[in-house]
Amino acid sequence: MTIRLYDTGARQIRDFSPLTPGCVSIYLCGATVQAAPHIGHIRSGLNFDIMRRWFAYRGYDVTFVRNVTDIDDKIIAKSAEQGRPWWSIGYANERAFTSAYDVLGCLPPTYEPRATGHIPEMIEMMRGLIDRGHAYAAEGNVYFDVRSYPEYLRLSNQDLDGLRQPSGEGETGKRDPRDFAMWKAAKPGEPSWETPWGRGRPGWHLECSAMAHKYLGSAFDIHGGGVDLIFPHHENEIAQAKGFGDDFATYWVHNAWVTMSGEKMSKSLGNSVLVSEMVKRWRPIVLRYYLGTPHYRSMIEYSEEALREAESAFARIEGFIQRVTEKAGKAVPAAADVPPAFAEAMDDDLGVPQALAVVHTTVRQGNSALTADDKEAAVARLAEVRAMLGVLGLDPLDDHWSGGSDRGEDLHGVVDSLVRLVLEQRQAARGRKDYATADAIRDQLQQSGLVIEDTPSGPRWELGTR
Repeated sequence: MTIRLYDTGARQIRDFSPLTPGCVSIYLCGATVQAAPHIGHIRSGLNFDIMRRWFAYRGYDVTFVRNVTDIDDKIIAKSAEQGRPWWSIGYANERAFTSAYDVLGCLPPTYEPRATGHIPEMIEMMRGLIDRGHAYAAEGNVYFDVRSYPEYLRLSNQDLDGLRQPSGEGETGKRDPRDFAMWKAAKPGEPSWETPWGRGRPGWHLECSAMAHKYLGSAFDIHGGGVDLIFPHHENEIAQAKGFGDDFATYWVHNAWVTMSGEKMSKSLGNSVLVSEMVKRWRPIVLRYYLGTPHYRSMIEYSEEALREAESAFARIEGFIQRVTEKAGKAVPAAADVPPAFAEAMDDDLGVPQALAVVHTTVRQGNSALTADDKEAAVARLAEVRAMLGVLGLDPLDDHWSGGSDRGEDLHGVVDSLVRLVLEQRQAARGRKDYATADAIRDQLQQSGLVIEDTPSGPRWELGTR
């Protein structure tokens, strides 16, 4: 068994070999909390949640760090625009991101550090970089000297001579316009912290190099994030960390965007779809299916039609699970090994689309077993389906989605009793050949979001799709 991942730095798929046998260390660039998350923001969290789950299934002990950028230019601009403290904006949106991760079934990170909680570590890194000749202070700012690091831009495969990085506001004293700010001198009304070079605040890139070093050490396995972070963010992280003396990340893994009309989904373009609004219109498990099942390196073009297709596809899986559960009762298995074809797909650069095809094939086999009244085979297929869905975070019988409490089970039982009472009335109407009343009852149930299926053993119901 060898997991293989596409490494952006190598520009090819590589066999994964952990630094520590049996362990995996992952650093994911998390939220910049200037606004509530849209589904484009949250896709990265979903993709790396699936990666984490697959490593855990394969027996690895996973350490997963996902940071929070709670201070940057955008947050300060929002603060001035809204007349609110910068920390108030950051905290409210951090909670919105946490809620979005939770509602879509992402496991909590091992550690989730905030940038503002790690100023001492940033100061230590800047001091080390200055001592090694990779950085310099100028007018209260601290800059990284990009020409001091010959491998700068290797990740993004760019040429330094062709690179143009215009100075940002207040970034004075640069030796080279391409040098980037690690620390920005204080401005009136902005938050600031004391350093040996004067009061100021972190630049965007320094925080991740410092926090990765603190929580994962001088070397770790995988660094992840969206493709838009390759340059400048991840290039600058590498320069800082390696200039400081760290080996830093062995593999660089990047997920693609969610787009609308061919453009990256973003707040600035006004084309974003907030997670908090989406989960009012779509079941969270369906939204996870929609965002998590395309390959992580493939763009997702957002559309309502695509979401409806995802809903219908997942409903077929849920329908099978419900039918076997009803037939098997307490004999429903909780876990099994995933089929070899599923494992092969996941090992090959997290090939979720190919793995999902195995899920649907197994569902069809299970439905055929149900038709043949082969309960044993149906239950075996259910066990495989649940194992595969568990890896993808999509098992509807998992506590996260089902409620996992006696209260939730009782509520389902109450609904089931009420629906069955109505179905008995429908059966009575059919028995006296009052088909108009029977059809009216069925239509009312369907308008309530239920699908009624007449079977040889009597009518059954399930939640329908749009």
